[in-house]
Amino acid sequence: MPLKSRFKNIPYKIKAPLLAKRNQVSYRFAIWSFLSSTISIWSILIITNLSGHTLLIGSFGATSVLLFAVPDAPLSQPRNLIGGHLLSAMIAVLLVYLFGTNFFTIGLSVGLSILVMYLTHTLHPPGGATALIGVIGGVGVDFIFFPVMVGVFVLLVNALVVNNLVHHRKYPVVWF
Repeated sequence: MPLKSRFKNIPYKIKAPLLAKRNQVSYRFAIWSFLSSTISIWSILIITNLSGHTLLIGSFGATSVLLFAVPDAPLSQPRNLIGGHLLSAMIAVLLVYLFGTNFFTIGLSVGLSILVMYLTHTLHPPGGATALIGVIGGVGVDFIFFPVMVGVFVLLVNALVVNNLVHHRKYPVVWF
């Protein structure tokens, strides 16, 4: 199909109902998501204070949404959590090492992260943010370990504990 036709089809393809039917809110689930995500971020901050290494990056906020609000979602599972952040951090380090921080590498960090996560079945949306944070920050190899892997490990341990502490949750659904 020619490109011009594809553009013409966009208005038809974006038509959708204005409102969606939503499931009833579970206050128990919402409160537990609030508590578990708050405690998890505090855990990272406590370890930051004890270790002297900055372990909190913005993408961990988005990871907390996945781990504690939709723990059964495919993108929340350990393979995706670990692989998505690890691969994206590695991409950030490689881009900074090869090309520095610039217009090209900033955009490429997210695109490459999505491509690699997709191809390796480790898609984790906050991974794109991890790559972006890394390139904008001009990081070195240590970024892979501090904050990324240590922070991911803290979040994973918290998710394993708090999501299995209550009867209405189970985590993980699958490890790999």
